[in-house]
Amino acid sequence: MKHPLKIVLRGVTNDQVDPSVDVLKATALPLLKKFGIDGESLEIKINRRGMPPKGGGEILFTCPVRKVLQPVQFTDPGKIKRIRGTAYSVRVSPQMANRMVESARGILNKFLPDIYIYTDHMKGVSSGKSPGFGMCLTAETINGTILSAELASNPQGQGAAVLPEELGQNCAKLLLEEVYRGGCVDSTNQSLALLLMTLGQRDVSKVLLGPLSPYTIEFLRHLRSFFQIMFKIEAKTAEEEHAGGEKVLMTCVGIGFCNLSKTIR
Repeated sequence: MKHPLKIVLRGVTNDQVDPSVDVLKATALPLLKKFGIDGESLEIKINRRGMPPKGGGEILFTCPVRKVLQPVQFTDPGKIKRIRGTAYSVRVSPQMANRMVESARGILNKFLPDIYIYTDHMKGVSSGKSPGFGMCLTAETINGTILSAELASNPQGQGAAVLPEELGQNCAKLLLEEVYRGGCVDSTNQSLALLLMTLGQRDVSKVLLGPLSPYTIEFLRHLRSFFQIMFKIEAKTAEEEHAGGEKVLMTCVGIGFCNLSKTIR
């Protein structure tokens, strides 16, 4: 684009299908910064939350303009140093969020002490149109890798009611599963990292990923058909990488994509 982006999006912010706003804010933005898209104007602001089925959420997304993307060498995820998270509740008792936090901490406290989970209870017009609650957890490593997991309650009138304690426990287990999978980018953002690598300058980019998700595998086929780009894929066994699941080292040379509409002053 020519000018920095500032866009207001309305609808569902948290559901059980897509990555929620919280996850994108916690993981996708730091990932963009690694590729050189940074600055104060890169942010996602949640003005209202919207749970399915009726939605009613609103977010503000701002993003600066860059001419080129930097290549990355991102092969050492590092050890986990802290866990952060958000437990949100809208149009239900504020106690729900606290109950989720308690049960999640019950599992995670066995592994490390530095855990802080914020409770976010939105009232009135900023709580959207449907009731619900959920949780987003992120684990951060010493090298700045961020892995995330999230869960949301069943939409109003669909499926059985979910206990907040169960949801908190399951979310903590999902985070541990994500940590086991490992890599420098979590499974939600694998495709975003590969896209940014593809569009980078004509230089080698490397990133270490956990097991590829089915979405990522299909996405690689799309990259091949759109950009004629093939990744070099090296499997790393658990012994080489010390712990966790099988890892994959992805290497490619960017196509040298350049933002032609940005005026050079």
